[in-house]
Amino acid sequence: MTAAAKKALLMLDYQVALCEEGPHLRMPPLAAQIAERGVLATAERVLTAARAAGTLVVHVRLAFDPSYKLRTNRLPRFDPYEGQRAMLADSPEAQIVKALAPQPGEPVIDKGCVDPFVGTPLREMLAAEGVTEVVLGGVATNLVVESAARHASDSGLQVTVVEDMCASFRPDFHEFSVTNMLPLFGSVAGSAELEF
Repeated sequence: MTAAAKKALLMLDYQVALCEEGPHLRMPPLAAQIAERGVLATAERVLTAARAAGTLVVHVRLAFDPSYKLRTNRLPRFDPYEGQRAMLADSPEAQIVKALAPQPGEPVIDKGCVDPFVGTPLREMLAAEGVTEVVLGGVATNLVVESAARHASDSGLQVTVVEDMCASFRPDFHEFSVTNMLPLFGSVAGSAELEF
């Protein structure tokens, strides 16, 4: 990597409905793994370090408009969101968890599918900012993180996935992704190895 490389930290789907026990939780197995792995505390440490270094931080979340027409994924497994009026952009469940909440000046990308680049201005924004490397953390590992790594890599970006900022619904899903899939699209590192 050259000295001219510019990094961005992408914080992927750290949302109340996915991460926090309570009335808005939609994915209990995922939240359990997030808690067991200490993902939110790790993500908070990395986020703090990135901010201190002046690294561009971009938050990504699954959030729908009231019509649900901007939902790009039309598979049946996404149908319950509309039927239940779930994950609306202004709903409590769609918000990013408090510990990782965006600060003023940090962009928040709303997506209507798994991949944060599909149907959003994310790639164009990163290009406009001169970003050449993305550092990824998020939930679930085998969904948004893997999708982001594939898309970013194919778009010409260097990718680093922070393994201990990630979790999936089951430990074996996470392990398979970080061992077999994610290394095909970039580097997999622990938070202790990161430099911003």
